[in-house]
Amino acid sequence: MPKTTKSGKPIKEELPSTLQQSGAKAQATFAKTHDSALDQYDDERRAYQTAFAALKHTHEKVGDHWEPKEEYGPSDAQAEGGQNTNRPTAGGVDANASKKHLYELATRLKVKGRSSMNKAELVEALQKANDRESRRSRENQSG
Repeated sequence: MPKTTKSGKPIKEELPSTLQQSGAKAQATFAKTHDSALDQYDDERRAYQTAFAALKHTHEKVGDHWEPKEEYGPSDAQAEGGQNTNRPTAGGVDANASKKHLYELATRLKVKGRSSMNKAELVEALQKANDRESRRSRENQSG
């Protein structure tokens, strides 16, 4: 299912819920990459994977939405390796960001125990906080 109109604008209702709540650049990055990948591979699953991989180079997941990253680049080991790798993914958390940045996000998301966490623990805690916020947001939208 295409994610853009014939004129190339994202179809908001066709985007994942976390992108519906994100800025226009995040929506356009995902939608355009998805449609291009769908044309190339004719495989919806692979198109989604490709679109999220492209999005993770420019944006990071914060709670229930995506925000622009300070620096362009892969967000985790899986994004660095590409399609034929099977490495851990951080689910939208920019695992390559500084510990300071991750700590600031953990503060925004009210992650308990953040002051005693190392970088890997912050990444994991942020993943859980993002998942929790996304679930809560979806429940509020449907309820």
